[in-house]
Amino acid sequence: MSESTAIATLDQQGQPPQVEAFTFGDPTPVLDLADFFYEGVWVSGLYDWYEPPVPWSVLSKSYRATAHHGSAIQVKRNILSRAYIPHPMLSVNTFRSWVLDFLVFGNAYLEEVRGRAGRRLRFERRAAKYVRRGTELSTYWWTPNYFNRQELPTGRVHHLIEPDIDQDIYGLPDYLGSLQSAWLNESATLFRRKYYLNGSHAGFILYISDPAQNIKDIDAIREALKNAKGPGNFKNLFYYSPNGKKDGVQILPVSEVATKDEFWKIKETSRDDQLAGHRIPPQLMGIVPNGNSDFGDIEKAAMVFVANELEPIQASLTDLNDWAGEEIIRFRPYTLAIDQPSPA
Repeated sequence: MSESTAIATLDQQGQPPQVEAFTFGDPTPVLDLADFFYEGVWVSGLYDWYEPPVPWSVLSKSYRATAHHGSAIQVKRNILSRAYIPHPMLSVNTFRSWVLDFLVFGNAYLEEVRGRAGRRLRFERRAAKYVRRGTELSTYWWTPNYFNRQELPTGRVHHLIEPDIDQDIYGLPDYLGSLQSAWLNESATLFRRKYYLNGSHAGFILYISDPAQNIKDIDAIREALKNAKGPGNFKNLFYYSPNGKKDGVQILPVSEVATKDEFWKIKETSRDDQLAGHRIPPQLMGIVPNGNSDFGDIEKAAMVFVANELEPIQASLTDLNDWAGEEIIRFRPYTLAIDQPSPA
């Protein structure tokens, strides 16, 4: 029995229409707080290392969650790499990977590679996502997967830490407070993308209440609507109600109801939260001001950003010099000039 027939039967039987009310469950975030936020360091009893206070896999996935979160980290990495003076023991590519680990995970590791005679040859980056600190704090473990676990040479691993206020086994990045906004931004984008691609939502409702002289005309309109769509396009609804009242033929758009404005508000608000979490001036992120507003001089913003945010990071990176006993990390003074000054 068709839906229209079922409704007619209910009307003929004189049964009053039933009102159905229902509610949705509580909103569920992309990652539940209990699954992600601070767990503290702990030892499982199966291994000889501490587990990190937050899952590194979550930080790794979140790095690519939104354009603004990933781009803010890449801006810092690129400026630091531009100012870095290459050293024979630490190439530019190794430096870039090392710095990226530090900015994403709050931890970065370099392993000292020695020759047969015991002489230091170079430093190689060990991906922070797969390094664990041993219960003997001077030891480190390489754990790329469940079956491949090995202890790294004792005394030959430099561990750079972004300090955490609750423990000193691992570091933590500063942007953790903005991750909820990054995930919200990602969810809004994915919802919007699926909204356009699935083709199962309504584009408009064609409402006809004037009785047609020939029912074949109504059938022709119905068939025309069915055939006037391609894969991924909006689906439209046809509603025929003979002997209707005023405004007998109407087109009622529904595809943008309560979605367009909310989407842009969510995107803008969550974007601003991410920039605040990374303390990045919007000019450096390619963001266009709203209306007639102006972000100000981009060169001044860049200089202030480098002085307040990146120079302290540079100072942290020079910790390798103290550990290695020689000056490996050096930086040129930051300038916007194309021709940078030669290293002293």
